[in-house]
Amino acid sequence: QVQLVESGGGLVQAGGSLRLSCSASGRTFRSIMGWFRQAPGKEREFVSAIGWSGISWNIGAQYYADSVKGRFTISRDNAKNTVYLQMNSLKPEDTAVYYCAAKEGAITTASSLYTYWGQGTQVTVSS
Repeated sequence: QVQLVESGGGLVQAGGSLRLSCSASGRTFRSIMGWFRQAPGKEREFVSAIGWSGISWNIGAQYYADSVKGRFTISRDNAKNTVYLQMNSLKPEDTAVYYCAAKEGAITTASSLYTYWGQGTQVTVSS
């Protein structure tokens, strides 16, 4: 079993920045970590994903949704089992609950293929 705990959400003005963290614990786990978000009345959508370690072609691989490219940066600290999402130039449309997710195997943007999920952290961007 893998537990994921997100932190770092909050209220920020448009143009501001936040850094989300996702701490993973439980059994040894080396795999894909992703960030998703869900705004009120909308479906959960992919934000970003990163390869963890172990499989060479996964290391460093990063994916971003078009809506966040150039503004968000995903990174990971393997020693701390933590993944970060640095969010810059935030827009009101970035307002959502942000979820951390994990899976084994290949990187994918499909939320249904992620096995483990955190409880989510609220990000609110005011205009």
